[in-house]
Amino acid sequence: MLETRDLTIRFGGHVAVNAVSCSFASGTLTAIVGPNGAGKTTYFNLISGQLKASAGTVSLNGRDLSGQPPSARTRAGLGRAFQLTNLFPNLSVLENVRLAVQATQEGPHRRGLNLWSIWSDHQGLTARADAILAEVALKAREHDTVASLPHGDQRKLEVALLMALEPQVFMFDEPTAGMNAAEAPVILDLIRKLKQDKRKTILLVEHKMDVVRELADRIIVLHNGQLVADGEPAQVIASPIVQEAYLGVAKA
Repeated sequence: MLETRDLTIRFGGHVAVNAVSCSFASGTLTAIVGPNGAGKTTYFNLISGQLKASAGTVSLNGRDLSGQPPSARTRAGLGRAFQLTNLFPNLSVLENVRLAVQATQEGPHRRGLNLWSIWSDHQGLTARADAILAEVALKAREHDTVASLPHGDQRKLEVALLMALEPQVFMFDEPTAGMNAAEAPVILDLIRKLKQDKRKTILLVEHKMDVVRELADRIIVLHNGQLVADGEPAQVIASPIVQEAYLGVAKA
């Protein structure tokens, strides 16, 4: 479904991502791991369009997205959740999700001004937003402003926005970062549920190896911007290059 070919970005003389070629099939969850500074988030930014590649391509379902802005890639089916929340802080929780749902719909302005259509659309959008908020355990806070939410609830809301966009590819960059032990299971349960839909592709950047072992069908490892390992979780975690580069275990 998703493929990068020789994807590269240079910052001056530093090559942050170096000719990474990788394909990701539907129905799989791939964990992207590596030490700090390995290029994991930069690779995500190249795929989603937040950064412009120095070389290489990104394609989805055979369509070349290289050079397309993030908004066009989102419309094509790439959904991205960030390490830092990316929300409308002065709107309510419900309004944030309803806007995301609305972005996937054909609005009444395309059918001409019709008051019944506007009201019907509003009810439908609100019902869909309410259902998503229930899934992420935020229904009780739907009328609170985003700015008033604790960090953990803001992370859950960001996942709700991603779900509302109904992408083909879900990209999670450390989805439980900053969450306490009570909050993180909600996000992980949501990812498990999304994984059951074999039409979807999930990419996950995650430092917690227990989460990676449980969720991943496949692990790829980046080190110094290069793809150094790719395979089934047990095989990759046990490989000498991962033991040295990621876990800090010296070669025998």
